[in-house]
Parts: sequence; C-alpha cells; structure tokens
Amino acid sequence: MSNLTALMVHGVKHSGATTISGKRRPERHSDGGGLHLQVTPEGGKSWLLRYTLKGRAREMGLGSYDRDGIEGLTLAQARDAAKQARGQVKRGIDPIEHRTTAAREAEEAARTANANTFGTVAEAMLAEREGEWSNAKHRQQWRNTLATYAYPKIGGLPVANIGTSEVEGVLRPIWRTKPETAGRVRMRILAVLRYARAHGLRPPPAASAADIAEELAVRLVKLGKMKLQAGYGHHPALDWREVGAFMATLRLKAGMSARALEFLTLTAARTAEALGARWREIDMAGRLWVVPAGRMKARREHRVPLSDAALAVLARVAPLATSPDDFVFPGAKRGSGLSQMALLMLVRGMCEPEEPGAAPRWRDTKTGEAITVHGMRSTFRDWAAEATNHAREVAEAALAHVLGNDAEAAYQRGDLLVKRAALMADWAEHLAPAAEPASLAAARARRVATSRG
Repeated sequence: MSNLTALMVHGVKHSGATTISGKRRPERHSDGGGLHLQVTPEGGKSWLLRYTLKGRAREMGLGSYDRDGIEGLTLAQARDAAKQARGQVKRGIDPIEHRTTAAREAEEAARTANANTFGTVAEAMLAEREGEWSNAKHRQQWRNTLATYAYPKIGGLPVANIGTSEVEGVLRPIWRTKPETAGRVRMRILAVLRYARAHGLRPPPAASAADIAEELAVRLVKLGKMKLQAGYGHHPALDWREVGAFMATLRLKAGMSARALEFLTLTAARTAEALGARWREIDMAGRLWVVPAGRMKARREHRVPLSDAALAVLARVAPLATSPDDFVFPGAKRGSGLSQMALLMLVRGMCEPEEPGAAPRWRDTKTGEAITVHGMRSTFRDWAAEATNHAREVAEAALAHVLGNDAEAAYQRGDLLVKRAALMADWAEHLAPAAEPASLAAARARRVATSRG
C-alpha cells in the first residue's frame, strides 16, 4: 500500500531532529514495498529501494526527486523504477549488479561507437575491397570523394549515429551544383553504411541504407533533373548515322591508336577493357575475346563475339606479338599497353574543326561537343535501338551491362552469345557500308599495301 502522495513528497522537509551525538541524519519516508523518499538536512531529496536477495538486505539508489521528472524522478516514476527492480529480485537478479553491468556495457558500446567512426569504417571497407575495383584510378576516386565531401562533415561521427539528416547535410551543398559528384558521394556513403550494418556496427534502431536512400529521395530534388540542368549525364557521342563515315576516316589513319579505337568501336568495349587486352584472352579460331572478371567493371567475365572486321584488326597487329602475355595493342614502352591518353589525343585530333572557330569535325548533334571515345558505346546503343530489331537485353549484354531488374537478371542466366554474335556482325556491317566512296576505298587499299610492304 502506498503511503505518499505527490503533494506530500513535494512539501516534505527535514524535521531538524538530531541524534544523541547532535548530528542531523537523512530522514526517510516510506511509500511501501521498500520504496523510500530520503530527505537530507540540506533539503535534498532522493529515492531509495530496500530489498532482500538470498538473505542479504540491500539498498539501491533510484535517483533524485524532481516534481517535473526532468532531472530526476517523480513519485510515479520512482514507483515504476521500484516495480521493475522488485521484478528482477523475484527472478533472482540483483538490480544493483544488473545496473552496474548495463552501465559497463553501455560504456563499452560508447567506446566502440566512438572508435568506429564513419571515417574509420570507410577506410576499413576500402582496404578490404580494393581488389574489387578494376584499376587504381577508380580506387583513388572512392577515397578522394569521401575525403573531400563526407569526412569533413561526418567522418568523425560514430557510424551508428549517422542518419538521413547527416547524409543530407553532406549532399545538399553539392546536389544542384555538382549533381554527378553528388550521386557518387551518395552511393559511396550508403555503401559504407551497408558495410557497417553487415559487420554489426549499425544495429537497429539505426536506419538501414535502403531506408536512408528512400528518405533522401523525398527530401532532395531528383538527381536526374539536376544532371540535365547542369549538362551532366552523358558522354558526347556521334550520331549512329555518321559513324560509318567516321570509321572510314579512322581506317585511313596508320598507327596503333587508330587500330585500338577501331577494335574498341567494333566490339563496343570500354576503353580500359580494350587497351588492357592480352593475346591470351583472344581465341581467333573460336572468334571470341574473353575479358576476365578482374578487368571488368562489374567484376564478371565477359565474352565478346568477334566479327570479321574485328578479327581483321587483330590479324593486322598479331605479328607484333611474341607471347600470349603481350598486350594486343602495345604502347611505345616495351611491355606496356597503349595508354588511354593515346586514344584521347587521336579522337581530339580527328575532331579538330576544319577552320578556326568552327564546330568540331565529329560532334554530338545534341550538344555540339566534340565526341569522346566512351561515347562510341552510346552510338552503338542508339543504333541497336533505333536501326535494328535486336532485343534490348542483347544490346545490353553486348555492353556488359547488368540487367536493371533483379527478377529479369535472375531468369536471364546466359550471356546470349549467339544472339550477340549476330548483333556485332550487323554492327560491323553498319560501320563499313557497302556504298563506301571509291576515293576512300582506294586510299585504304594503298594504306594496306604500304603497311604490308
């Protein structure tokens, strides 16, 4: 039975009574069930619980008194705390020891959280996953974007405490001005949070990376719109109707860079994939180029069917090889492959305007910008979609793109090699139209004869 009321607790004061020795000791007022309000001579008030466990009498402080329950406990709150402690006693648990253990665990968890900051977890993830990225430049890009945009704001925060607001704080300043970069930063922050979750460093109630991504989609303007406004989101590409003429001009050029670009265009490969190709990956008889998983962006082996035109390019550079480990397109330095800069300079030279101040010779018709090497993949994709009846998934497989729909990807387990061979043969035919001007054909014949001589 309870003996105290809220009004009594608030108004009670020390009586001033003293002991025989003349000292004033704290006075206690029972509420029943072992709960007491203790009042000190100085006017302080606190709650105590008396209980017996295994024949041993103990006293447990529950906290100070506060009529508003802000900095201490009200009467109702003290009764709830006492009830919970008495329940532990009934189960054979010592409330004092339980509280001490809980406090120690909380302290340890806090130390762990402080040690596992976003920055330290991100660096651990990067160190562990370095082998997953195809080149050193890509690995460095991950570190640079996190160090530049994320670490200054959230790098020192416990990774378990990072939520949507913290991620938004990183992204919002660059969301409109640098949408391409913002998209990468978002993806990389969420990757760190997923890694932390998988290693038990972001247990519930910390939000999952998926939940944060969903909330960001509501809080921030769609990134695609920002990219369009800022002019991002594409590599300047040649119109598919002009690529035949471009290839005719390219085939007039001598040199390893020209052959590499010709092969890259015929296979719709990425620059790094083509320039990193070694002869051991090529099966001329089987008309196949097998790019190992370690050199692919998606980290999956990619089989590329070789058209007659692609095989012809390989046949022209094959005499330079002495070992299966040699690069298909060797660079000037012995034992090295052709550099990406070589292709960049080649395309830049081909795009130079015929007159000063004029538009680039080969340009993106939508933006007017000079085309890029990577843009050839876009040209191929546009041609496949607009000028052929080949299925979308065949064109996507040719580009080594992962199907966007999980269910679709689950059912499409093959790589559609036979269908892709037909697609690439049609592409090669498009790049070498039958109606080639006689002057270009004659020039090519002279060049081939010279190179063989």
